[in-house]
Amino acid sequence: MEPQVGQVITVFRSRLLESSADAYSTHAERISELARSMPGYVEHKIFIAADGERVTLVTFADRESHNGWRDHPDHRAAQRAGISAYYSEYSVAVGEVDHASHFTR
Repeated sequence: MEPQVGQVITVFRSRLLESSADAYSTHAERISELARSMPGYVEHKIFIAADGERVTLVTFADRESHNGWRDHPDHRAAQRAGISAYYSEYSVAVGEVDHASHFTR
């Protein structure tokens, strides 16, 4: 991916409850499919650290498309499910790209 000035990136850090892994996986796949269908979607990637922390990076083309995703009713429902059933903890940081560069050999 080549980052672009004006894109909006969400950094979502979380830890799952041990008891929720199976249900979370099914729900997360549906929400990932929804994200990919949203206008302005660029990409998302999930990384899992050795200590179990999960980091999801979600990129949208601009603030308007990011806000459309943020406010989508199914995404809001998934957020509520995360709080009630999936996560032992999480944090969200959202920022707009104000500088970007890219290198490919």
